[in-house]
Amino acid sequence: MRDVFLCDAIRTPIGRYAGALSKVRTDDLAAIPIRALMKRNPGLDPARVDEVLLGCANQAGEDNRNVARMALLLAGLPHTVPGVTVNRLCASGMDAVGAAARAIRAGEIELAIAGGVESMSRAPFVMPKAAEAFARANEVHDTTIGWRFVNPLMKQQYGVDSMPETGENVADDYQVSREDQDRMALRSQQNAAKAQTSGYHAAEIVAVEIPGRKETVLVDRDEHPRGDTTLDGLARLKPFVRTLGTVTAGNASGVNDGAAAMILASAEAVKEYGLTPRARVLGLASAGVPPRVMGIGPVPSTEKLIARLKLKMSDFDVIELNEAFASQGLAVLRKLGVADDDPRVNPNGGAIALGHPLGMTGARITMTAAHQLADISGRYALATMCVGVGQGVSIALASA
Repeated sequence: MRDVFLCDAIRTPIGRYAGALSKVRTDDLAAIPIRALMKRNPGLDPARVDEVLLGCANQAGEDNRNVARMALLLAGLPHTVPGVTVNRLCASGMDAVGAAARAIRAGEIELAIAGGVESMSRAPFVMPKAAEAFARANEVHDTTIGWRFVNPLMKQQYGVDSMPETGENVADDYQVSREDQDRMALRSQQNAAKAQTSGYHAAEIVAVEIPGRKETVLVDRDEHPRGDTTLDGLARLKPFVRTLGTVTAGNASGVNDGAAAMILASAEAVKEYGLTPRARVLGLASAGVPPRVMGIGPVPSTEKLIARLKLKMSDFDVIELNEAFASQGLAVLRKLGVADDDPRVNPNGGAIALGHPLGMTGARITMTAAHQLADISGRYALATMCVGVGQGVSIALASA
């Protein structure tokens, strides 16, 4: 099996819900990092890209009709380049990277662009067709996040807990206190603030130009972080799922907009196009868990992955854990034998601070893991995340 190299990688800033990026169509948003990759790698003939794979969780609005194909065409790639959109909900972007890597490793392709996109601000309302002729009633669903068009059998057999409810379930089942959740949230905000101040995130970001009535607005920084966060401030926030619950707006990820893309290549393609490898993709694994505790999914997926690769958690110099909720993040770390405040975990901030555009995040944390691995001259990196309806996905990288 051949080596797979993660080469150049870039992302848009992550926008707040209804923030600056909410004016950008999803397909246009996805095109921005693809276009930037081509501009930054002039020796790469766009026509030689074998596949573009993008993750996207919603696909009910402007991201419909295969947003990967739309984005590559909008980015200026020739019509001969194919594209496919991948949906594993929150892990869609990570699955896109994994699928591209598998195809290269198997020898089916040499060069791919992989990433993900989500505009949660622009997620539409949808309604079903009438169940019978001359119906006088209908229902409307918000597609921003969570269940819609629920199958009664699914509800009966597994429940249809909302994402925040699953965070509460994990907190209960794994005994994760509110205080510990708030401490994790504070670390995320502090790490993100330090990374922004140092310019660390700027190295990953391509600015987004948004035309205005009088002037063009340039968005070049993540909008979601709150650098003034304090432990006292987090403690004052009220739980929004249960009166006596622990999940708050402060210790949960955001609802956001963003896109990311990276170049994956075989050794032959790296040499032919003068690419610079940042990391090697070692492998990806997925696993299922009960939907009501979907947040614990990274435990079995990581265990499966490291068993296959014959690695241990102590081998990883970088751990990017998607912070869907602090409750599940802490439960995962503890089950994997990692300390709550392990400095390897999200050293530049996680989704609580940076935000969680669903289809983008898996690609974003993979990119950040590669960035951090090279930055510290480490050997191995892990990126992992939970997935709605009860799954976990993990990807391992090695130094290039």
